[in-house]
Amino acid sequence: MRAAAGDVVGILCLVSVAAALDFKYHHAEELEAYLKGVHAAYPSLTHLHSIGRSVEGRDLWVLVLGRFPTHHKIGIPEFKYVANMHGDETVGREILLHLIDFLVTSYRRDPVITRLLNNTRIHIMPTMNPDGFEATKVPDCYYTRGRYNKNGEDLNRNFPDAFENNNADIQPETQAVMNWIRNETFVLSANLHGGALVASYTFDNGNSVTGSLNGYSRSPDDDVFIHLAKTYSFKHTSMYKGTGCDNRQTFPDGITNGYSWYQLEGGMQDYNYVWGQCFEITLELSCCKYPPEDQLEKFWQDNKVALIEYIKQVHLGVKGQVTDKNGNPIPNAIVEAKGRPHVCPYRTNEQGEYFLLLLPGTYVINATVPGFKSMLETVEIPDNTGNFSALKHDFSFSEASIGSIAASCPKTPLYQELQRASAAAKPTLHILGLMTVMLVIFK
Repeated sequence: MRAAAGDVVGILCLVSVAAALDFKYHHAEELEAYLKGVHAAYPSLTHLHSIGRSVEGRDLWVLVLGRFPTHHKIGIPEFKYVANMHGDETVGREILLHLIDFLVTSYRRDPVITRLLNNTRIHIMPTMNPDGFEATKVPDCYYTRGRYNKNGEDLNRNFPDAFENNNADIQPETQAVMNWIRNETFVLSANLHGGALVASYTFDNGNSVTGSLNGYSRSPDDDVFIHLAKTYSFKHTSMYKGTGCDNRQTFPDGITNGYSWYQLEGGMQDYNYVWGQCFEITLELSCCKYPPEDQLEKFWQDNKVALIEYIKQVHLGVKGQVTDKNGNPIPNAIVEAKGRPHVCPYRTNEQGEYFLLLLPGTYVINATVPGFKSMLETVEIPDNTGNFSALKHDFSFSEASIGSIAASCPKTPLYQELQRASAAAKPTLHILGLMTVMLVIFK
């Protein structure tokens, strides 16, 4: 009888939560009430917390979903969706609420969603700019002041930049997200925007080191980013067609390199990749920034499959732990794939874990503990996204031990410094070349 009564209560909770979410715009109090209602109905599957406050004091809510929602579990990758960082770009805000609804109501009913939640910790932030959303009194397809936060700052121009000094004052919303990224081991992410229909990927800014002189700013993981962007665009009902929003602009396969589209300083996706060790793409989901409410259901249907398929990509590549001879984790060990050096090297977390997103193929993985000989091991990476687990490959250093905490990369224009170093090296190489020629002549 107790089990039956519990089932009835669970069903009633399901009905009440689902009934509370219709296809309309949810303002701050309604959004908060909905998230708290979901957490109350699914306390073992969700964790609700605020990562900070906006300029006007509104909470920046994040709902975490998964088998272990309250904390990181070794081997389980962290994923995030962030929406509404431009307050007047509203579609992402609402479809993330419907994504939450779909995930919690499908758990233990749909085998794919069940495996996804059992093997992934999913963080969902419906709005990064709640003040901007509330300030948008008259919805507009193109532009309103609600794009900015209360201080009039564009949050997607507010992060430290890897290519040039960003002199903008870091805003409370930006700082909260930076702290959040630092405190979690995020592997994959997407931020949801409006005003176009395209999946845009790193880099948004660039210099000669990344090939920007050719109109494309290439990251060391360009092939992975193209795959990620195509994964979303081809699972979307129409993004893959690449027709854009008017005849003036088209995007082949519905994707674009950020820099190729337009140069952007201080963007969130570049920050994630350089300093957060997290691959992030930008999803532009609607030609109209703030469309009428009666279109929201179609937007959800257009994006539903793509949202799920994109989360699965967090299980691409290889993961593992770096330990000493006693099995103790070694934090801050550098683990990278040969030929893919990151300007800020990717390091293990406090549990000695690393996650590298890589397409199927053969790679040499280089694990380095400062002061000890590097370990290079060849791995054959399959496509494991359908199995919800990247290839597992651990490293054990017989002589190394847990060292002091390594300093993180400074939030300075690292690629600008690399460009200067490259330019300084060229004259030296030129002189060496001339010396070689002279020696040959005199011989």
